[in-house]
Amino acid sequence: MQQDPAPFSRHLRVHRHRGHTVLEFHGEIDIAAAVEIAPYLDRVTAHPDARVVIDLRRIEFFDCSGLRLLYRARSRTLDHGGQLHLVCTHSLTLRVLRITGLARLLPPHPTLDAALNQPEATSGTL
Repeated sequence: MQQDPAPFSRHLRVHRHRGHTVLEFHGEIDIAAAVEIAPYLDRVTAHPDARVVIDLRRIEFFDCSGLRLLYRARSRTLDHGGQLHLVCTHSLTLRVLRITGLARLLPPHPTLDAALNQPEATSGTL
């Protein structure tokens, strides 16, 4: 799969791992960061059969803009027959994921390897 290079952003680093595109979110994921991240996230999740991991281990803050990014990425990936995995260890973010029900739709894993050893997140309902 040919991919556009990631834009320069202090909130996003992109690399490949075991055939997956890994999007590492960094710093404060608020509305300003979401505006920077969304176009690239949309390009990655538009590919048929995309295999994507969103890694939140390097975030310091995560608000509803970040939740919208996750939900949109999940919907777009599944609509195109792909896989989406989530890595998260930040206790407040994990709590928000559980409270909103997003953790049931996109189960968080503590490491990249743990996420990739799990079945893909393709089902679940709020």
